[in-house]
Amino acid sequence: MALVSPRKIHADQADIDTPLVRELVDAQFPQWAALPLEPVDSGGMVNAIYRLGSDLSVRLPLRPSTTDEVQREQAKLAALAPFLPVAIPSVEAIGSPTDAFPGEWAVHRWLTGSHPSPDALADPRRLAMDLAAFVDAFRRIDLPDRPPAYPGERRTRAPMDSMDSLTRKAIGELDGLIDTRAALASWEESLAAPYDGREVWVHSDLTPSNLLVSAAGRLTAVLDFESCGVGDPACDLFVVWNLLPASLRDEFRTALDVDDATWLRGRGRVLSQALITLPHFKDTKPAMANTKLHVIREVLAAPR
Repeated sequence: MALVSPRKIHADQADIDTPLVRELVDAQFPQWAALPLEPVDSGGMVNAIYRLGSDLSVRLPLRPSTTDEVQREQAKLAALAPFLPVAIPSVEAIGSPTDAFPGEWAVHRWLTGSHPSPDALADPRRLAMDLAAFVDAFRRIDLPDRPPAYPGERRTRAPMDSMDSLTRKAIGELDGLIDTRAALASWEESLAAPYDGREVWVHSDLTPSNLLVSAAGRLTAVLDFESCGVGDPACDLFVVWNLLPASLRDEFRTALDVDDATWLRGRGRVLSQALITLPHFKDTKPAMANTKLHVIREVLAAPR
């Protein structure tokens, strides 16, 4: 992950900078006071991340909360880790709210690797199989606590038609930027795909910014489990269109034994997400907009 200066993402986000994080760490965890601290550009929209020494990172919610979200995340990560074939974050310590930062924050173990890019995959086939193995292992998890994915929003539990009006509105707003006719046809085909309500554990945000790979191209870690929980298994197919080359999609699908309806819902959900968020990024965040455009183009290029 790259080291950069902090940036404002939300109008109402906390003022987080290196001096503040240094003060929090030094006051609450003096054993790490001597470690160097640098901001990290994770590409995320929820947390500010700082690297602390070579083995740790500090994660602060951009919108601090006085609830026990960080503690619940720590418990969830610890419960999930034994079931998964690659490394996931582990919370080493939880920081307390202060006047300067009115919410809990966390110190994580640093995970090595780099974010994959669709046009620069060292070993696409091995990565596709690694991702299929991760999704398969995730689906097989059986824990007594089954929180909904995207708590509060319930996006992965909601039927496809609940996203219909926003998706159609976004398609209209993107006229001239994308093939709106093809987008509408693809969306309507996915919208018609049945769903029997079966729920499994899903990460729900398998985007390149939440994956780490080795120099050889193998999956080494998966990040950001904040929105994971139980939901539609189609939600963990997003990686098919946001990262994998078209030539490997059938292999990925076969490895997971994905039926037609689930495949169509996955395609529709990732298209809807990209369509709805693109208008917010196209004039303000070019890199994020290009990522969404890539997803839309890959979906529309797929045979229907």
